[in-house]
Amino acid sequence: MAVLEQAPPTAPAGPRPRAMSAREKWSRRLPLLPALLYTIIVTQVPFLVMIWYSFQSYYWNEPGGSWFNGVSNYAHVFTDPDFLNAIVRTVTMTVIAVLLTVIIGTALAVLLDRKFPGRGVVRTLIITPFLVMPAAAALIWQGPMLDPNFGLLNYLLAPFGVNHEAWLSNHAYGTVIVVMVWQWMPFMMLIVLAGLQSQPGDVLEAAKVDGASAWSTFRELTVPHLRPYLELGILLGTIYLVTTFDQIRLMTQGGPGTQTTTLPYYLYEKVNYAFDIGGSAAAGVVTVVLTIIVASFALRMFARVFQFEEAR
Repeated sequence: MAVLEQAPPTAPAGPRPRAMSAREKWSRRLPLLPALLYTIIVTQVPFLVMIWYSFQSYYWNEPGGSWFNGVSNYAHVFTDPDFLNAIVRTVTMTVIAVLLTVIIGTALAVLLDRKFPGRGVVRTLIITPFLVMPAAAALIWQGPMLDPNFGLLNYLLAPFGVNHEAWLSNHAYGTVIVVMVWQWMPFMMLIVLAGLQSQPGDVLEAAKVDGASAWSTFRELTVPHLRPYLELGILLGTIYLVTTFDQIRLMTQGGPGTQTTTLPYYLYEKVNYAFDIGGSAAAGVVTVVLTIIVASFALRMFARVFQFEEAR
């Protein structure tokens, strides 16, 4: 005789949440409207004006105002060798600076993750460059650090035969990269250090008990664990360093020649020296589009980082 299994009683469905009325929805959105209006006025209105001028032929130093010239400004932007060189120079400087910050920041984070006397003081001193304003940092490096006659760097390198070296003239490209790395590396170190301190201690202890070497543990366990933190640091560093302007403006003025003319400085020169409002507006629109592409990629990577944290 077959025994019929009785299905477990289902819990009674709770009351459905009441749908909010239109008035309640607006009452929740109303406090955000001032900030939204301010953002639109400060960011979107100037951007629309820039799009308008990108289709105009307009020079500050020429009378007659502006007139519509179609897509001529965009055609000039994509055929201007200076603009293309500025893009290449921006990409190469950013890639080199980000790679160096990742390597140095990770090495320092591994060292600072260990306990030793004075660790708190050392951490504070290493973080200090990130707290200095970019313009102030550029002026410090330009004068007291790199001056050919009285600079600290030449003084320290004098025993090795380096005397009166004009770093900003003879090695401008590498010098700007060094300053970029010096200022961004502490933030990268903090991100990696946070990842190291969130690593489960029992996993590391189990690897040690199994006889794994320190390098094997770091390569097989620590590096995969740090991957989302490294990705986050790389993306934030790329967004930060690709817009570098203060160091170039105050240390090299884009020179010698165009050796350190990056995209932000190219736009600055086109407005302030060439007086080409239409051409600079078109270059600005192209720059914004490229930035949106990078930002979209960054948002996808951020989503991966958050999914990784939720899955742990």
